[in-house]
Amino acid sequence: MAEDPLILDVKSRMQKAVAVLIEDLGTIRTGRATPALIENTVISSYGGTQNLKLQELATITTEGVRSLIIAPFDQTVIGDIEKGINSANLGFTASVDGSIIRINIPPLTSERRDEFIKLANTKIEGGRIMVRQVRHDVMASLKRSFEAKEISEDDRKRLEKEIQNITDEMMAELEILRHKKEEELNQV
Repeated sequence: MAEDPLILDVKSRMQKAVAVLIEDLGTIRTGRATPALIENTVISSYGGTQNLKLQELATITTEGVRSLIIAPFDQTVIGDIEKGINSANLGFTASVDGSIIRINIPPLTSERRDEFIKLANTKIEGGRIMVRQVRHDVMASLKRSFEAKEISEDDRKRLEKEIQNITDEMMAELEILRHKKEEELNQV
């Protein structure tokens, strides 16, 4: 039996919410170098005529666990990139090294680590809210369909149970993400 289109839609919407959260969690610094820390930093380039994300201007790679290397596609913007990163208040300093830019990621202090854990938990809670909102919208839609006699009570109860199961799975996935992020942040 093929899966109900409503169930497929619910799964898809909830998975999108989780994907947004995963991307958002990637921006939280863990003391470990990762391109996600800076790739969405907006850089004013070409004499201030264009604001572009760093990933549109350069290749970002890691070198070891505490160093990022930025290789601009166009060498004329190397100064703009350095200035943009340093003025973005990200907690680290970029420096030009020939045709590349190096960023050394300093280790996190315990206070900063605690702040990032709180931030991660806040973002996870936001993910939970997004998942619950999808469930709420679909449950309300089911109720309207039942009241309009478009679906039977048995179908409504079956679909509600399936939706709740999917919601529970997503909540468990969010909890795993929370634990993983806390572990990353607690590594020294």
